[in-house]
Amino acid sequence: MSSALAPFDRHRRLLFAVAYQMLSSVADAEDVVQDAWLRWSAADRSGVDDERAYLVQIATRLALDRLRSARSRRESYVGPWLPEPLLTDADLIAAGSGPVDPPDAAEVGEQVSLALLVVLETLSPTERAVFVLREVFGLPAAEVAAALGSTEVAVRQTAHRAREHVRARRPRFEADRRAQREVTERFLAAAAGGDVDALLAALAPDVVLVSDGGGKAKAALRPITGAGKVARFLAGVSAQGLTVPDLRVEVADVNGGPAIVAWAGGAPFLSMSMVLGEDGRIEQVLLVRNPDKLRGIGSR
Repeated sequence: MSSALAPFDRHRRLLFAVAYQMLSSVADAEDVVQDAWLRWSAADRSGVDDERAYLVQIATRLALDRLRSARSRRESYVGPWLPEPLLTDADLIAAGSGPVDPPDAAEVGEQVSLALLVVLETLSPTERAVFVLREVFGLPAAEVAAALGSTEVAVRQTAHRAREHVRARRPRFEADRRAQREVTERFLAAAAGGDVDALLAALAPDVVLVSDGGGKAKAALRPITGAGKVARFLAGVSAQGLTVPDLRVEVADVNGGPAIVAWAGGAPFLSMSMVLGEDGRIEQVLLVRNPDKLRGIGSR
């Protein structure tokens, strides 16, 4: 058993990262890693020349199976569906928050923002697998083809199609980290103070807010568009927060970027990530309230 565990542990972080970025779910990614371990430990490994490629192949196929079945389940989901956020703030993780160690979180979450995960949801399962393996992790086409039981030619064609799809839908502008944090901190101060005028100043006129409560927490059942409507909705969320006992709110890194994170009584309460436009105003707000989706934020 120990002879199987050592090589598996060397690649466990990579397997979790591949599964998380394919599934947008911390719990599902952890299940994939566990299933991959069971298959690896039971396999005849005498003919395995490349342990990493072999394990990535197992994890990819397990994740694909889960992704295909998850898509049918999401048809009955209450309200908009958002990916599960993953805390990547090393200081908070070291203090006890988050499901993974700081090095793991840095490698897993910083490669794909929450906004990009939303875009990846619009790819087919095969396109998403190819994009993640080729574009995020830089695996050679031959290795991706082996993982998918495909050909290098097909992988390259799928990769091109997926890149074009993602390029057309991902945020047009990526603000630098300092600017993101400054805007997020000002936004939090305005929301906490119920300052609608300050919120309006921070929001682009055509800003879109998507909130995911999954029928288990209060959230808008449809995306909210327009600075005025979004500002009023967020002011209401802030007012609701004042009635929540032992609520702790701060700016922390989520999926490699600044976000507003809250815990109530030590349990995760919400995660809110923002996408900035070139003028520094917020073009998109992604608010996750479904408690089942906040596993990756951890406890405080």
